[in-house]
Amino acid sequence: MTEQAVVPTVHNVADRHRYEIRVDDAFAGLTAYHDRGEQRVFYHTKIDDAFAGRGLASVLVREALNDVRAAGMRVVPVCPYVKQFLGKHEEFTDLVDPVTPEILRWLQEVQG
Repeated sequence: MTEQAVVPTVHNVADRHRYEIRVDDAFAGLTAYHDRGEQRVFYHTKIDDAFAGRGLASVLVREALNDVRAAGMRVVPVCPYVKQFLGKHEEFTDLVDPVTPEILRWLQEVQG
């Protein structure tokens, strides 16, 4: 019997302000954001320890950025992982707005 490759799925859970990645319908991680006008400000990415080391964070962020592009929005990478990913994937450079002190203050207010 051959083992079938498990394809992770990524969904935008807009009411929770995050993209979630699932493997075999099990929650595996998230990247969280808040929208600021036409900007999607990513501030946190986390993969559950049980799913670590499988490249899921990369899949998650790539799919989230593809969704941002499809929505005609911009990306502000406050999250260190998203910033690192963008540094390695030039195909998304055209979507990126800089992290500014104004955006950081706004994010703090939004998060309480």
